[in-house]
Amino acid sequence: MAYSEFSLRDTLDRFGLALIDTPDLFGDVPERQPSDLLTAILKEFLPLALAINTEKARSELVIAPLFAGLRKQLDHRFSIFSGIDFSVDATRGLAGYCDFILSRSPEQQFLESPVAVIAEAKNDNLKAGLGQCVAAMVAARLFNSNEGSPELPVFGAVTSGSLWRFMKLGQAEVRLDQREYHIRELPKLVGILSHMVGIDQG
Repeated sequence: MAYSEFSLRDTLDRFGLALIDTPDLFGDVPERQPSDLLTAILKEFLPLALAINTEKARSELVIAPLFAGLRKQLDHRFSIFSGIDFSVDATRGLAGYCDFILSRSPEQQFLESPVAVIAEAKNDNLKAGLGQCVAAMVAARLFNSNEGSPELPVFGAVTSGSLWRFMKLGQAEVRLDQREYHIRELPKLVGILSHMVGIDQG
């Protein structure tokens, strides 16, 4: 079984997790103004991605540039991996490829713990990606534990590029933000993503 085969119900049942719908999960996270580069990238690429309107276009023209622009804005203090094999425990179905993985380590040549964010790209139906994302979040927690970083939180995002839905993995529950964020709320998105990779200031 691979991450992409998990429904949300399958994931919760298999790993003994409760789903907690949480109003405004990141309501207390402050906005962070995007850099001029990040603003310019999205101004140029977002209309093109929406016109093409495929999952691949949104991933390549919105999500990847957003993460790359944020990495530059935050002085390369976290790393980004796209489409890599993240097989952690195949016997439990924790195997396969993730659209995006963000690590709190700045090392970019290979994935190091602590993995902070698992992000899955979906064209329109964000709900369809929740199970896949949660399964990969469970794998990230196991990966971090195996690498000596067991206590740091793991976050998830399912996104179409223009819409974003966030989650946080606890010991026995997944907190799902009831809010959907639109790319027009860019300062809030930049604030949330900075918080997820452990950079709240500076």
